[in-house]
Amino acid sequence: MSTRSLAGAGLMACALLCSATRPASAQQTLNFTLGGFVPQGQDSRVEGDVLLRNYDFLVFDFDDFNGVTLGGEWLVPIGPFIEFGAGASFYRNTVPTVYRDYVASDNTEIEQNLRLRMIPMAFTARVVPTGQSSPIQPYFGGGVAIINWRYSEFGDFVDFGSPELVVRSGSFVADGNEVGLVLLGGVRFVGDVMSVGGEVRYQRADADLDDRFAAPRIDLGGWTYQATIGVRFRR
Repeated sequence: MSTRSLAGAGLMACALLCSATRPASAQQTLNFTLGGFVPQGQDSRVEGDVLLRNYDFLVFDFDDFNGVTLGGEWLVPIGPFIEFGAGASFYRNTVPTVYRDYVASDNTEIEQNLRLRMIPMAFTARVVPTGQSSPIQPYFGGGVAIINWRYSEFGDFVDFGSPELVVRSGSFVADGNEVGLVLLGGVRFVGDVMSVGGEVRYQRADADLDDRFAAPRIDLGGWTYQATIGVRFRR
């Protein structure tokens, strides 16, 4: 995604949040989140995904990429039933792999690692059907995320361009920023100064890779299941 597009998305999100701060008496929340990210499964990944292609010749499970997420979010209500949010989270996981059908000349496994890191910055709107004054607040909504991502493969690799089986050490890295869709739903239990709850998020995005990798795309989508704890205050 171009820098101009990223700047435009950021400015639009800022405009929404600035308009969201107008009700001076609104109860705002600073949320902290802890959860787990579950990437798209084998049957639902985007066509041309690098992990799908790697799975043809490397030994790993897609569940191996499940990992912990940490994050924070600022929530600003607009009236009793609508609120805007802006926040970021962090995920990184490294998966060790070996070749399915090849071993080194000394009969040891040829080992390498696949690593995915993502920092989604999400701008969302949500509906609170029971209202901001209720002690129990289910909610649902969606928005966009600007995902800063980095994918790498490092270790030992078979050089299939050589007439004989040759193993070479290497490290291959791709990174960038991609805009994706975010959908969410959850419930929180609210007191005067604190809130606790649980939330599910779905993220949908994919990005381009160069010809150093086995496939041209990487799927960045998946599900996040997280606990939330919030500090409530007035501006």
